[in-house]
Amino acid sequence: MTDTLLIDQDQVLFLPNFGAATVVVLPGQLAASGKAKVGGKKVAIDGDEKQVQVAGCMYTAPPFVVPGTGTLKIDALAGDQKASHTRVGGTPVLLKGGNFSAKFEVQSPAQQPTPGGPVPDATPLYSGGQGSFISTNLVVKGT
Repeated sequence: MTDTLLIDQDQVLFLPNFGAATVVVLPGQLAASGKAKVGGKKVAIDGDEKQVQVAGCMYTAPPFVVPGTGTLKIDALAGDQKASHTRVGGTPVLLKGGNFSAKFEVQSPAQQPTPGGPVPDATPLYSGGQGSFISTNLVVKGT
């Protein structure tokens, strides 16, 4: 299937639901490392998605209603987000595609208020999230 190639500085948008946790998401940005360029910007290749990290996002996960913070990351690309034929230097390029799977790594746990004092969330990682790419490349496509 033909789809838009991702390029340097394309936006990464995460959805707020990560299982039991709800995250106040912030946008991320893709740092492309391919040698080929589109509109003067490098093309994103397989592996570039692993560098996406959006730190400082607040979250709650009932009964932990006092917000904590953490980092959003891409867990795995969808099957239509990695080109099967289009390559740069032998490495598949990344395509806009559908939704990737995402994870949320807790840095500062949310807390549950109790009469004996706050109780921290013991979950270090929330998975089951999703996200997508918004490409500024409107011309070049790959398969």
